[in-house]
Amino acid sequence: MDQAIEAPNWTVRRTLNNNMKILKTDIYKLSIPMHPFTIATGTMHYAQNIFIRIHTDAGYYGVGECSAFPMIVGETQATCFEMAKDFAALWRGRDAEDISARMGELHMFTAFNSTIKSAFDMALYDLAARKAGQPLYQFLGGEKKDIETDLTIGIDTPGNMAATAIQFRENGVRMIKIKLGKNGNEDVERVRQIRAAVGEDIILRIDANQGWDFDTALNALSGMGPYNVQFCEQPMRHWDDDKLPLLRKKSPIRIMADESVFDHHDARRLINEHACDYINIKFAKSGGILEAIQINDCAAQHRIPCMMGGMLESRVALTAFAHFAMAHDNILFYDMDTCLLGHKTDPVTGGVQYKGYFLEIPDTPGLGADVDEAFLSQCESITI
Repeated sequence: MDQAIEAPNWTVRRTLNNNMKILKTDIYKLSIPMHPFTIATGTMHYAQNIFIRIHTDAGYYGVGECSAFPMIVGETQATCFEMAKDFAALWRGRDAEDISARMGELHMFTAFNSTIKSAFDMALYDLAARKAGQPLYQFLGGEKKDIETDLTIGIDTPGNMAATAIQFRENGVRMIKIKLGKNGNEDVERVRQIRAAVGEDIILRIDANQGWDFDTALNALSGMGPYNVQFCEQPMRHWDDDKLPLLRKKSPIRIMADESVFDHHDARRLINEHACDYINIKFAKSGGILEAIQINDCAAQHRIPCMMGGMLESRVALTAFAHFAMAHDNILFYDMDTCLLGHKTDPVTGGVQYKGYFLEIPDTPGLGADVDEAFLSQCESITI
């Protein structure tokens, strides 16, 4: 017998009046071909994503997407697809509006797997905002604001990267993120040549993607000190977090934690240890919006600004990033160029649009984004 029927009367009334029951979930392998893109931990040729639609008895569905990045988060498209089947079965017949309870069930069912969890979290928030008749940013308590993304240069020779930076500047890019982490001395030369090529007006950010050890990081950051770098993301492996406080103290460049912060417990630990100046929030690490809110709140309480980042998501998840960023004033930096990093096709309907390097989101209820049916018809899929 349904537990709600056996509950006290006030619980029954709440369930009957407000319940939005999950009927089924569509799960798709959303593979998007890419021009090769290289970072310290590997080269990507496809965005290996999962797209889901959670259908409810309210007559509409919510959408979610995640991007598997195995060299960072430890999940692949295949593992995400299999876990999604279990998650969908677990949630069938459950209340879609109790987001905390639903995500708690996923955490009790399996540890980690934050990437695929983020797609399910996103779909619940899409449903909740749609039912409220609000764009997600309003549902989260935010207002529209300008969001201008940087644009990322993958690892290449110093000369090629400098030439790419010149093209970026000529195309109107005002903030450039430079992927590093292969060789400390060459990385210094990469930054030197890029700064010389673009001049002093362009904001430069660097991301080592855990590619350096402590000595290399210190030498590289010291060598880049004269080139006016805004911050360095994740200079060392997460298991070297105990060395971050000393690196931060000695570095002329501010430190942003990325792979070292998956949840608000990680954020609290690093902040208490004075290990970082900034934190990069990504749904693929946090498991979605619910946990991302806690990371941002923890950082804001300690006056640690955050950046909104992503993996290789389509404009579905990118739209969710933009809604979240608009709802949180502590997010001051935007690395939201995922769809500009070489996606060869755009299967998304509606959603966020690039206006130059500014992002604009629709005022339709929920996320306001979906995936084209013709594209989905070519994708491996299952309904649970």
